Amino acid sequence: MRKVIDSVLLLTMILSFSQLTLAQTQQGKNKKGEIVYHVCQRSFYDSNGDSNGDLNGLRQQLPYLQELGVTSILLFPLYEADCYHNYFANDFEKIDPEFGTMQDYLDLVKEVHRRGMKIYLDMETQYVTSEHLWWKDAVGNLDSKYSDYILFDDAAHQVPATMVFDLRILNGYDGKVITATTVNLKSKKVLDYNIALFSYFMDPNKDGAFDDGVDGFRLDHAMDHLDGKPTLTNLFEEFWKPLISALKDKNPALQIVAEQANWADYGFEYFEKAIVDRMFGFGLQQAILSFDKQQIIDNAEIILNQTPEGKAQIIFIENHDIDRFASLETNLQRQKLAAALMLLIGGVPSIYYGQELGMQGKVYSFGNTDGNDIGRREAFEWYQTGQGEGMSYWYKNSGPWWTNANSKPNDGISLEEQRLDPNSLFNWYKAMIALKQSNAALATGSYENVPNENQNVFSFYRIQERKKVLVVANLSADNQQVLFKQDLKKAINLLDKQLPFEKQMNLLPYEVRVWEVK
Repeated sequence: MRKVIDSVLLLTMILSFSQLTLAQTQQGKNKKGEIVYHVCQRSFYDSNGDSNGDLNGLRQQLPYLQELGVTSILLFPLYEADCYHNYFANDFEKIDPEFGTMQDYLDLVKEVHRRGMKIYLDMETQYVTSEHLWWKDAVGNLDSKYSDYILFDDAAHQVPATMVFDLRILNGYDGKVITATTVNLKSKKVLDYNIALFSYFMDPNKDGAFDDGVDGFRLDHAMDHLDGKPTLTNLFEEFWKPLISALKDKNPALQIVAEQANWADYGFEYFEKAIVDRMFGFGLQQAILSFDKQQIIDNAEIILNQTPEGKAQIIFIENHDIDRFASLETNLQRQKLAAALMLLIGGVPSIYYGQELGMQGKVYSFGNTDGNDIGRREAFEWYQTGQGEGMSYWYKNSGPWWTNANSKPNDGISLEEQRLDPNSLFNWYKAMIALKQSNAALATGSYENVPNENQNVFSFYRIQERKKVLVVANLSADNQQVLFKQDLKKAINLLDKQLPFEKQMNLLPYEVRVWEVK
């Protein structure tokens, strides 16, 4: 009976929040918060039958992303590269032909903006491969105009320097052996090149309108002292800040998010010295998934309340470099609670594609190959059978990551299976996003911890001017009783309007309750 009640309640929530959000949007009364969808475009939707997800496929599925409720998309790198993830460029100025053409990219950006959404592009220009023009022209050629574009280990420029992790060679999942080196970020020519490159993707037709360009960039593996290279120090001041300043002089609305190389870093130095706009809240990610109240409080206080005004933290529980949460935690109620906390606690939430379905995937250990990460980046699961139009099995029959793939037919982990199931993780994400976007305090408000004496119950306010919302979450597998000091008699339960606020309340395992406080 409880399952039936939950199903009806969730379906009612979805319909109610969708109607409320639509009404408020039409009336212009509610400022929505931003919700990012981090997508590996190669694994998302294939539009031409070659098994590679592509730009046209992503454009075709924008209605799905809007159905889910996200407002922005963050792509993996687009440039031509031999690695399937498209880091380590062969050519920064060419789009990988497996993704499509430059016109396909421009059509995607146009459609994203037509729908009132934003688009962000991942960039990593710190490394190039032996296929890049700079390498081909500069190695062994002291007279090359690119002689100071990359680092060398010798005066004759015969031996390019190592790259990240002191590697010289990357082994591709498909058998390719990729040689790469580090770019000389201290070169003024390299800085100027990056300003021009980023500016192009920001405003391809150079008319100053920015409607045809990205709304921001993700800076992968951004560091002040890159990979311990002796010459690549003080990069915040000498590379990142000048680059970002030049871009923002052209488009002040541009948003720059940097991935800190040290995930234990809260990112405040990046805000101050590199003038980035956003950082990744790794500490809060780990705290939420610990389900430990004190860890969450401590990290929320720092990450949400000490971030400088005008800056923001990206709040997430999954990304392309970590194991998927559903592989670490099979309990659906814990998955739902983690999703609710990620979406409601504050900052800018980011959903990794397939996270909303509970897609699974861990890093493999099949030797020295980038195929080890494919488990974290498998094809989005559109269909119950795992087969159908758009499935992006680019890694099919390429190695043990295919034989051991997480995608299985009829396992409940697909959009087709979850869309019509009111108890599904997908519909929970959809409801939580709709709830967040229907209330100004949840959409854009500040965070404030609400103390209570139960070590298993986490409670907090979201506050936006005169609007205040109380969120209460049971972090445990047991029923919990919690007593609050204030009796909020005028509080409205946003999840179940029939359930009044009680100073002393009983919470079911992993239950979350949300009240608008009058």
